[in-house]
Amino acid sequence: MTAVTEKIKNLCAAKKISAEELAEGSGLTVPQVKRILEEERIPSLASIIKIARALGVRPGTFLDDSEAMGPVVTRHTENFPTVTFTSHLTDDHSHMDFASLAAKKAGRNMEPFLIEIRPIKGEKSFSSHEGEEFLYVLEGTLVVYYGKETYELHPGDSIYYDSIVDHLVTAGDNATATILGVVYAPA
Repeated sequence: MTAVTEKIKNLCAAKKISAEELAEGSGLTVPQVKRILEEERIPSLASIIKIARALGVRPGTFLDDSEAMGPVVTRHTENFPTVTFTSHLTDDHSHMDFASLAAKKAGRNMEPFLIEIRPIKGEKSFSSHEGEEFLYVLEGTLVVYYGKETYELHPGDSIYYDSIVDHLVTAGDNATATILGVVYAPA
């Protein structure tokens, strides 16, 4: 069981929330919730945001390592653990590796990540959840599908959008891209 799954289970137990109630509150289906609670991998970021909202906690609650109240400094020389979220609830693995830049900050409302993105092979699976996202391209080409629009971004370019609209982020030019991403999801 992953640390994320364990935290979800512990919060459900503490709040006496069943899988069915969690599904209803999050907008996920009961089979999706049960799969998340039983799997050995981390659910998609969109699912984590929906579950956090249903449980009345920040999405970062599931990713936090410690509870520092003051400023948190992350040095470029540090090795930060990366998290690979699944692509929704399919059997493939995500095309993104997330390194949290503020995992030690307690009570945060934004989730800053250094994200390595690979091109998607096969079917594209869009995501939507409450909140906002800001993406800044550091290396490579980023392709953002947002609603019916497509945006191609290069190093130095950025995009800010409401994440309630169906969206998908992938690397372009058949090569890996690196971005700074900041996700805000209301609790």
